[in-house]
Amino acid sequence: MQTLINLFRNNIREYGMIIALVLITGLFFILTEGINLKPLNLTNLILQNGFILVLAVGMVLVIITGNIDLSVGSIVAFIGAIAGVLIINMDVPVWLAVLIAIAAGALIGVWQGFWISYVGIPSFIVTLAGMLIFRGLTLWLLDGQSLAPFPDSFQKISSGFVPDLFGGGDFHIFTMILSVILSLVLIYLEFNKRKTQLQYNFEVVPLWVSITKIALLLLAINWFAYQLALNKGIPTVLIIVLVLIIIYTFVMKNTVMGRHIYATGGNKKAADLSGIKTKRVVFWVFVNNGVLAALAGLMFAARLNSATPAAGDMLELDAIAAVFIGGASMAGGVGTVIGAIVGGLVMGVMNNGMSLIGIGIDWQQAIKGMVLLIAVGFDVYNKNKG
Repeated sequence: MQTLINLFRNNIREYGMIIALVLITGLFFILTEGINLKPLNLTNLILQNGFILVLAVGMVLVIITGNIDLSVGSIVAFIGAIAGVLIINMDVPVWLAVLIAIAAGALIGVWQGFWISYVGIPSFIVTLAGMLIFRGLTLWLLDGQSLAPFPDSFQKISSGFVPDLFGGGDFHIFTMILSVILSLVLIYLEFNKRKTQLQYNFEVVPLWVSITKIALLLLAINWFAYQLALNKGIPTVLIIVLVLIIIYTFVMKNTVMGRHIYATGGNKKAADLSGIKTKRVVFWVFVNNGVLAALAGLMFAARLNSATPAAGDMLELDAIAAVFIGGASMAGGVGTVIGAIVGGLVMGVMNNGMSLIGIGIDWQQAIKGMVLLIAVGFDVYNKNKG
């Protein structure tokens, strides 16, 4: 029992949010009489929140370095406008328009990263200016009107599904096969990690704790996959999000760049003295955030099937809230990609559940604000206690 208490205490940020996600989901399961966990609603939940999760992945790196980005919502709109003009007005091939849009996002990141890293203007000011600049450019580019519709090939970015290679009819067999493969990979990774820790005489949790943890994770994954298989299978959006989770979790945990990002946010002066080029680190983090914001902009435009001047309004606040709810610290140096995803899911499940039970947008905003305040207050309490 003491082992479980110590495990939870040492990982209170991560486990606390996972428990909160389970409790919130359970609450809405009761209030909606199970509608929130129906296959169709779970699929809609992914489609509705995919672009927010992509923004959260980029935002968590920015916040870990001790910065903030208020411009991503406007970048989403601007990139959607670029895609609309290229594809709808100029008949540019979809693949080329996507590449141009991603490149535009990278250039936006270069622009903002330069002012923040090398000129020394605080990120709050630079990205606040960016929020206004790119919203204005969106209005100019679209002439204040919406562009629609996009071709089917572009819409599939947000509305497509992985095809069933085995022709399962009403049940998507390929989804379950992928789920089983993922389960086997996770089992291997968990016990290979444990084996490595034992070889180097590191302290490890008891075997039964590892088995329980992986069993619960596999149960959740395979149940979720089964629900998706009952509908249309795995959405393209989910594949995009999973690929980003894998890549960025690996980068942050296993690469020099990841350690430099944490060091820059944890203590910038100490990082400078140890030889880390902190200006370059922050610069590339903002370039990366521009690219991911561009990807989110393409996903958002594809989901709406239009490029609109009001697209992405307030999305930056959803992304920032997801990161802080997921356990990141405003002071920098703390946060994980998985935590940001869990925070985004907490926000998504709340939005979806409150809509299902008929709570108005006014109270939805107020409740989300309170959840954010409580999450950050919880972080401050733990920091002061420690």
